[in-house]
Order: sequence, then C-alpha cells, then structure tokens
Amino acid sequence: MELKEKITQLILKVIDELNEQLQPEQNLDKAIETIIVGKGGKLDSLGLVNFIVAVEQMIEDEFEVPIILADERAMFQNQSPFRTVGTLAEYIAMLIEEKNSE
Repeated sequence: MELKEKITQLILKVIDELNEQLQPEQNLDKAIETIIVGKGGKLDSLGLVNFIVAVEQMIEDEFEVPIILADERAMFQNQSPFRTVGTLAEYIAMLIEEKNSE
C-alpha cells in the first residue's frame, strides 16, 4: 500500500473514532474530499484539536515517527493542509518522508 493511501486510511479511522463522540449532525464523512476546516467544515475548535492530536498519535503509533501537525509551517501555507482529508494525507506523507530522510 502506498504511503499516502495508508495515511488516508488512518485519518479515516480517526474520523470513525471522532464520529462516535460527536452528535450525528456534526459527523464527518469518510471520504478523501471531506472538508476538515474552512467553509463546509463541521469541526469546532475543540473538535479540530482532538482530531489533530488523534491523527498525530495514530501516525506515531503506525510509523514510529513523531510529527507535529499544528505548527508554524502548517499555519502559514497558502493552502491549508487541513482543508480536506486528501490534503492532510499529502502533508503528512511529506512530513514522514522528510523525517525518514534525516
């Protein structure tokens, strides 16, 4: 399985876990184009923090690579890596590849 595809599956697993805690109208769709933040996003600030922490932990558990998603690099990009599941998976794949090449 390709790195980005594996990461996407982990993000979708986090969405499953998060949806168990949310009200039905707040549930996130399990799709690559699901909006995480921005117009059309369903997470409030606390939900986003929980989501980010869960994704970071899942990535570290799976790949044994600690990453920090909510840092200056992510916040100052022209296109937010948190826009959709797909953009987040791409960003995480880039971070893992950078860590592995160090």
